[in-house]
Amino acid sequence: MLFRVEFHDQEDMIRQIEEGCMEDEAWSEKDSEYILGKCRKIVEHIPEIDEAVNEVSKGWKTKRMGKVDLTLIRLAVYEMKYEEDIPVQVAINEAVELAKQYGTDDSPSFVNGVLAKLA
Repeated sequence: MLFRVEFHDQEDMIRQIEEGCMEDEAWSEKDSEYILGKCRKIVEHIPEIDEAVNEVSKGWKTKRMGKVDLTLIRLAVYEMKYEEDIPVQVAINEAVELAKQYGTDDSPSFVNGVLAKLA
């Protein structure tokens, strides 16, 4: 759902997230509420997250990054900065693992490099 943020304005994005949570029958109501809440919070913080990422990424500003990599970086940065119960290394490791699964061959090292600069 966070991947969609690049293709919709913020108001439409929240509506899409809400609809996505309602469509997925595999999610419990509790899971849907958690996912929706987390997505909303991340979307609200995208300007600050992107600013922090742009400060440390040389030659690869957020507008130029692959959308999968950018989504994973945003999720991890949000967890690093705003989720006190998630250790920084856990947020980084999870983002790198997701990059291995969903990104390109270069995604894990790229995601790790950007996040390490922000840690």
